[in-house]
Amino acid sequence: MSAGTHAIVIGGGISGLATAALLARDGYHVTVLEKRDRVGGRAGLSETDGFRFDTGPSWYLMPEVFDHFYRSLGTSAAEQLDLVRLDPAYRVFFEGRTNPVTVAGSKAENIALFESIEKGAGAQLERYLDSAALTYDMAKKRFLYTTFESFLPLLRGDVLRRTKLLVRLLTENLDKFTSRYFRDERLKQILGYPAVFLGSSPFTTPSMYHLMSHLDLNDGVLYPRGGFTTIIDTIAELARTEGVEIRTHATVTSIDTGPMASARKPTVTGVTWTDENGVSTHLPADVVVSAADLHHSETTLLPKHLQTYPESYWRSKTAGPSAVLVSLGVRGELPELPHHSLFFTSDWKHNFEQIFTPPTSVPSPASLYVCKPSATDDTVAPAGTENIFILVPVPADVSIGGRADAAVQEIADRAVAQVAEWAGIADLADRILVREVTGPADFAADLNAWNGTALGPAHILSQSAFFRAGNVSKKVDGLLYAGGSSIPGIGLPMCLISAELVLKRLRGDTSTEAMPTPFFPTRAVSPARDAGATR
Repeated sequence: MSAGTHAIVIGGGISGLATAALLARDGYHVTVLEKRDRVGGRAGLSETDGFRFDTGPSWYLMPEVFDHFYRSLGTSAAEQLDLVRLDPAYRVFFEGRTNPVTVAGSKAENIALFESIEKGAGAQLERYLDSAALTYDMAKKRFLYTTFESFLPLLRGDVLRRTKLLVRLLTENLDKFTSRYFRDERLKQILGYPAVFLGSSPFTTPSMYHLMSHLDLNDGVLYPRGGFTTIIDTIAELARTEGVEIRTHATVTSIDTGPMASARKPTVTGVTWTDENGVSTHLPADVVVSAADLHHSETTLLPKHLQTYPESYWRSKTAGPSAVLVSLGVRGELPELPHHSLFFTSDWKHNFEQIFTPPTSVPSPASLYVCKPSATDDTVAPAGTENIFILVPVPADVSIGGRADAAVQEIADRAVAQVAEWAGIADLADRILVREVTGPADFAADLNAWNGTALGPAHILSQSAFFRAGNVSKKVDGLLYAGGSSIPGIGLPMCLISAELVLKRLRGDTSTEAMPTPFFPTRAVSPARDAGATR
């Protein structure tokens, strides 16, 4: 693919901003077009009466991926963020049990914890985490930082020697895998819940993703003081320093193409976008990277004959869950809840079936996640109050409704009541000062999310690694993709890697490992970029 001079990035979420920063560092003139009034995408921010609510990601995992990205631009995570290690890492409440399980911030303590719940489980956890660490290292070295443009780099000794193991890890689901180590259902749930981070279920997620347990039980859980918006702010500032122009209130209505290129494909010529006044403009470019939802990018912004992933492609795909998010400002303290809490139902397999297996329905009671950042951060809530949000996984179905619908508000009511009962906070509802609710229809309207999913395509086998949608159009020369809908997948670290994969694709780099840092341009760098100017 030929590299042009001007690049447009559609979408100002973390992947769009990161992609823009890397392209600008490589010498491109870059413009980011974001339809909303501020950047961030799913990693959004809502501010009401002194409460600062993160409206998306809330777990800081894979810290080395963040640090690698920052180092690619000549800085580091330590310089950009104020990271706090959480201890305890999180607490788990189980339906029908009065005593929650508190997961610690160190591996040794968690081995002792597992042993206290099930005899022999401590040694088994050590084996499990050793396997998770090895699998994570292999995934990071061979499967995450590759575009899969060529499979030859995968034919390495470390991969070939583990072919039999890889086949088993890909074909056996996570729940079955954990069952070979542990009998206690609570331990299996603790090890299976990371599947939700992948937009999937432990009953359909490949057991290769047991590597996720390495991230929280081995490495521990971090939190960036100030909230996850601080990550967005730092990346946006780094992009501007590289010379990127960021335009908000800019809704892209089409990806535009011109005559056939040498590869007998139309060439991207730019995009058409409208501002908040409805004025439409064509902005020319040699390269367009859509970091918006891939379904929207393909089926709305391109004509049907130029769609690599048309509507027929999506009919056979599995969306990750949507969610009802309930952001609460609460009077007084909530010592019952640490920074992160998980609430698991006794029949959580049925919960997952309700979310993923047609005919779908909203679980009640549901397996919930609760975040209380005010446990760690005094900047997110006024003195004498707490900031919490409750995430209720629901089917990816816009007909469930949005914040204006009574059905979504009722789901929120049930979630508040469930947390109050299970955590022993009888007066929780009476102490609410601020309440904001988001539903599946809001994800669709605000983020153009496919079917209103809160995450993206689920990480089942047929939608993982080289089976996942690629990051380049097969029908339009000069059109690439970034973000959670394409490789390598869902989550903030994956979105940062997807930005690097765009640069790799444009450079023709088929390697499987992360690029050396800091990145140095392979193209002529503009005077504006050299001066760190913002156009």
